[in-house]
Amino acid sequence: MDNNSAAYWKATLGLLTKILVIWFVVSFGAGILLAPALNSISLGGYPLGFWFAQQGSIYVFIALIFYYAKAMGDIDRKFDVHED
Repeated sequence: MDNNSAAYWKATLGLLTKILVIWFVVSFGAGILLAPALNSISLGGYPLGFWFAQQGSIYVFIALIFYYAKAMGDIDRKFDVHED
């Protein structure tokens, strides 16, 4: 593996790691572990912990999909492996 492809995979795995950490924190952390603490805050008449478990995590996941597509396109262009 040459130096450029190693740097490409390092950037790709770094992006995936960041996205998976955010996914874990939102789904498991806010939806399960921090739910009792978050339930003291209300959003739209519902406890925030419940909101994250039911709806908020879905919104974050959709945002992560769009962010991944944009960031991966930027990485591809940076390492000149993009499709145009």
